Amino acid sequence: MPHVTRDDIRNVAIIAHVDHGKTTLVDGLLKQSNIFRKNESVGTLIMDSNDLEREKGITILAKNTAVIYKGTKINIIDTPGHADFGGEVERVLNMADGCLLLIDSVDGPMPQTRFVLTKAFEMGLKPIVVINKIDRPTARPETVLNMTQDLFLELATDAEQLEFPVVYAIAKEGKAALTPEETLTATDLGPLFETILENVPPPLIEEDAPLQLLVTSLDYNTHLGRIGVGRVSRGVIKAGTPVSRITREGKVSRQKITQLFTFQGLSKREIDEASAGDIISFAGITDVSIGETISDVENPEALPPIDIEEPTLQLTFGVNTSPFGGRESTYSTSRQLRERLYRELDMNIALRVQDTDQADVFLVSGRGELHLSILIETMRREGYEFQVSRPEVITKTVNGHLMEPVEHLIIDTDEEYEGGVIELLGRRKAQMVKYQPDGKGRIRLEFSIPTRGLIGFRNVFLTATRGNGTVSSLFTGYEPWYGDMGQSRNGVIVASDDGVATGYGLANAQERGQTFIEPGTPVYEGMIIGLSAREQDLPVNIAKEKKLTNIRSSTSDIAVRLTPPVVLSLEQSLDFIEADELVEVTPKNIRLRKRILNHGERIASQKRATK
Repeated sequence: MPHVTRDDIRNVAIIAHVDHGKTTLVDGLLKQSNIFRKNESVGTLIMDSNDLEREKGITILAKNTAVIYKGTKINIIDTPGHADFGGEVERVLNMADGCLLLIDSVDGPMPQTRFVLTKAFEMGLKPIVVINKIDRPTARPETVLNMTQDLFLELATDAEQLEFPVVYAIAKEGKAALTPEETLTATDLGPLFETILENVPPPLIEEDAPLQLLVTSLDYNTHLGRIGVGRVSRGVIKAGTPVSRITREGKVSRQKITQLFTFQGLSKREIDEASAGDIISFAGITDVSIGETISDVENPEALPPIDIEEPTLQLTFGVNTSPFGGRESTYSTSRQLRERLYRELDMNIALRVQDTDQADVFLVSGRGELHLSILIETMRREGYEFQVSRPEVITKTVNGHLMEPVEHLIIDTDEEYEGGVIELLGRRKAQMVKYQPDGKGRIRLEFSIPTRGLIGFRNVFLTATRGNGTVSSLFTGYEPWYGDMGQSRNGVIVASDDGVATGYGLANAQERGQTFIEPGTPVYEGMIIGLSAREQDLPVNIAKEKKLTNIRSSTSDIAVRLTPPVVLSLEQSLDFIEADELVEVTPKNIRLRKRILNHGERIASQKRATK
């Protein structure tokens, strides 16, 4: 059947390393395409509608939008930049014919830049390089362009991919040009729009072919239920007509599409039909899942499934068994927890969930610490409570050899912190592969490091560099086990009794280490309330009151002077705990605890383990 082009459409994905300005650039494209009313206030980071995305300043879920420029509809797919959400990137690139590869004018190509460019090349997409933030005082667009050309040379699979258009931009000001100098005086993003029209190929379609659409994303509407999102690969899809649904396992069933929508700015517009090349969403299949094919009812033919890289980290979710269990949540039973975790698999295809031999404990595997912590935080905000274990790497045995996941780590920091950072990474079995000072007091260090060496590293790194550094990593593959890393932290201060923390009890604890809680905090036996100054765990009666006497030894007895507690975030808590400890997560609190709460039982268990 002959192929023809649809010149009225361009499908383009925006890909980049985290924090290089993708969502800000989409803001500018939306605002300059006149989709908003003049008096409409839309703010910034328009596409990051999720509360967690706004708080963390990252894109977690891929989003679709569309603008009209000179009569051509440009479908834009905003993708996540963090490596942990690479699963999102991999599947939504299926909908694009070209991509904007956004690169920071100071940082240059980073680990995720390499990952997304590799995926774009694998899918035959033609990248347009956008060097962003060239108004920064330390911008070096020429150097970054050279680094980008080197990356293309390394990753390109044919000669055509070595030729790419370059646009320079200041996304936050909504302007772009074809040279760095012109960008500073530019007034809009017109040159970027023109470059998209000229270089992103229009969809190549088969006219009159049977329908095929691959579901690459899901949405939800309170009235319509689950909504599938995808690109029509061939044929025509019409509202109110029957279709074939082909699951990932190949099972075919007859379904009906009740409503069709096309993207327009931040909203959806209902339509009667869509044809090959269109990116649309549809309602009517209540349990549609990512990776399924919507096909012609008479000629059901599946599209190739989406292959997603395997997860590298795992932890357990369990019912909260602490004395405070069930007090602070809406959902706390094993049935509710299991239903929620398995429901997540419909949307989060890089995740894995397995039942264990314990009915109230589930093994959850993901792409990294951030991937798993976002799930935990999302469920916490939805009213769930549970307890989670320390993340562990997923190992493999190949030809009798134990293999573990390894990552490429890039660190940018001041030269004065170089020695401390290298020492920290040496203990974590990291091997330096590149040393690159910039001659201006900054340095870039690149390492190959086992994934388990990165658990807890980011927080230690920020302390060691006093916040003057960035760290990013990307999974590169499995290598032979690097060896034992030894003990990573001291013992903990553990509450020995139930009660409420007192100033007197905390003052005693602070003489032996750092504390994590304030006076007035309810505690239970086995709850971790601080970090000990010694290697051994230390039980302390944190609820102890000072005995009253008729004599004051000094005026210092009038008020106990306490050091402010160290408050750990969810990510820091996951990094902090050891194998015999858990993080208790509720909508109101994050607590650390021992798996075995009773001190005597813990000692007996340790003795049995050493026999």
